[in-house]
Amino acid sequence: MSDTKSKNEEALSKITKDRSRTNILRNSEQKTLAFLVQRVPSWISSDMLTGIGFFGSILTFASFVLAAYVHPYCLLLGVVGFAVNWFGDSLDGRVAYYRNTPRKWYGFSLDITVDWLTDILIGLGFLLYAEGYWQLVGFAFVTLYGWAMIIALLRYKIVNKYTIDSNLFGPTEVRILLCLFLIAEVLFRGSLMYVGAAACVVLLIINIIDFTKLLKMADQRDKDERAGKESL
Repeated sequence: MSDTKSKNEEALSKITKDRSRTNILRNSEQKTLAFLVQRVPSWISSDMLTGIGFFGSILTFASFVLAAYVHPYCLLLGVVGFAVNWFGDSLDGRVAYYRNTPRKWYGFSLDITVDWLTDILIGLGFLLYAEGYWQLVGFAFVTLYGWAMIIALLRYKIVNKYTIDSNLFGPTEVRILLCLFLIAEVLFRGSLMYVGAAACVVLLIINIIDFTKLLKMADQRDKDERAGKESL
């Protein structure tokens, strides 16, 4: 029992040493990931896990298409898709750190690209499922989530600290909310349009707040660099 606890603690230390999280589920999520990284077969590489995560995104996209042309219950496939996406996307880099084979910049570049493609797929799926003016919600989601990614990258450039969370919300919480939205749409047809629009409004507010903070950090760095030059 103590040996298992020791291994879990060691795994947790390895997968969290490079990243600071602020999301609500961070503790339980990190413990779950520490448990899983020890059980991923050695023949499954980080790139394969990234592929598994992207396959989950394809499943979510397919759920929208099938719901539009076959039956609304097909949206439940999207819940499976988000679960698969979480598994692959959350474990790809963590497995590399656990195995002491991280490729920081390679993984960073790959993750950002795959996350952007995932954003496009989900937005496109919503656009195909929605009708009329509601299709604009899908476009708004892609645009606003893209802006959130840009803010994260700019923050990394300015303060040399990369974070995927916006205060208490991170990708995992967003996935859970989207799953709840899909389930609600199956139970109450048409609700997805309204909650999707509301989610876009919330995302817009969060982006504005984060961008304002980013500008303040950028301004402070400019002042620090100016002061450093003047002291020479």
